[in-house]
Amino acid sequence: MAGLNEGTAARNFAGVALWRQIADDLERAIVQGELPTGARLPGEVDIAERFAVNRHTVRRALAELSSRGLVRAARGSGTYVETSRLPYPINAHTRFSEIVGAAGRQAGGRLVGSAVEEASDHIAGRLAIAPGTRVIRLEILRSVDRMPISIGTTWLPAARVPKAARFYRATRSITRTLARSGITDYRRHDTRVSAAIVEAADAARLRLAPGRPLIVVDSVDVTPDGVPILTTRGRLAADRIELVIES
Repeated sequence: MAGLNEGTAARNFAGVALWRQIADDLERAIVQGELPTGARLPGEVDIAERFAVNRHTVRRALAELSSRGLVRAARGSGTYVETSRLPYPINAHTRFSEIVGAAGRQAGGRLVGSAVEEASDHIAGRLAIAPGTRVIRLEILRSVDRMPISIGTTWLPAARVPKAARFYRATRSITRTLARSGITDYRRHDTRVSAAIVEAADAARLRLAPGRPLIVVDSVDVTPDGVPILTTRGRLAADRIELVIES
């Protein structure tokens, strides 16, 4: 049974449930191409025997893979690998909701944390403000068709957008948050792309297995007169999104 690790069922390391270990092992096989898109997964009985677990455990593992957007169940036929990366253009007017909507999919955004803090030297430099200036930090989990796709940390000058957390919680949109603050237009000034391995907190929020890769996008957006209005560090699930750099 290609792509499945016989040792998974016996590991149960760090108290991780067997169904999650099986789901993580299958995800690894899918991401690495051992189980390509369109491939039919082995049946529940075969997987259960392979990992020495019961069928209920297998069903939970397959349900988890489905929630991650990696497989689909076809009634009377089986479970198939179904992965599709969302094309995500990076240009002067990058807007998450518009990009997802244009692809015919449902965008979601949820504020999972916020704080008022003093800008570090790095954030101050990105926002062209003095170090120690008060900024609003937003932690935003974004999803596509209810599948989490990115977690982003956004900083805005508190003087310009003092109610950013309240407005985002109400609108679930950075564009509408800024509009409520009197900023009706903004554009992308610069974007920097790198890679990283997911950390535990982000893995839980993004429903990723430990050790999975992330695309990291650092960006600055400015108002029409060129004044920075926000800077963001986004961590995107690498197997769920495809960046398209547009000039």
